[in-house]
Amino acid sequence: MKKPTMRYRCRCCNPQSAGEAPRHDRRQLMMGLMALAALPMLGACDKEGEKAISVAPVEISQDTACELDGMLLADYPGPKGQIHFADTPEPAFYCDTMEVLNTLMHPEEVRKITAVYVQDMGKADWDHPEGHWIDARTAIYVEGSSRLGSMGPTFGSFSNEEDAKAFIAKYGGKLLHMKDITPEMVDLRGGANMDHSM
Repeated sequence: MKKPTMRYRCRCCNPQSAGEAPRHDRRQLMMGLMALAALPMLGACDKEGEKAISVAPVEISQDTACELDGMLLADYPGPKGQIHFADTPEPAFYCDTMEVLNTLMHPEEVRKITAVYVQDMGKADWDHPEGHWIDARTAIYVEGSSRLGSMGPTFGSFSNEEDAKAFIAKYGGKLLHMKDITPEMVDLRGGANMDHSM
């Protein structure tokens, strides 16, 4: 009579019979735990990196001139803007949001941008705006109001819709987000587009 063949398996390949986790599974588990433990540190590095590359707005002085036409920003009403390019330490200033938006609408004509700001006209004085810089890409805009900027009709810029709507109630216009603005609306040849059909 033929004796039954006894087969033995390594316990790491037969965890059910061994009553413990396979060795390679334990290694994977430990590696996974170490990776999870490292995530907060990676997040901190990312946050520090963001802080390192963030660019703060620069305040306008009496001598600050417009990048496009050399006009002194302090001499004109309405919201101003500044664009920070990656290849220069100083921002380019603009005497009107029209100029800023026109530049952003034509990315093929500009260098790499690290930050862009306009003024919050819910807080700044329209006739003599100072400070109150906000990210131009997330700002709320009002087109077609009765308030004029250095170039005539312009876009009022605001940090929130409540202030923008209060401005519209007083001076008219239409509320827009950045995604609503087209190159035709910020054509520098004719001021802000006065189309109210939207």
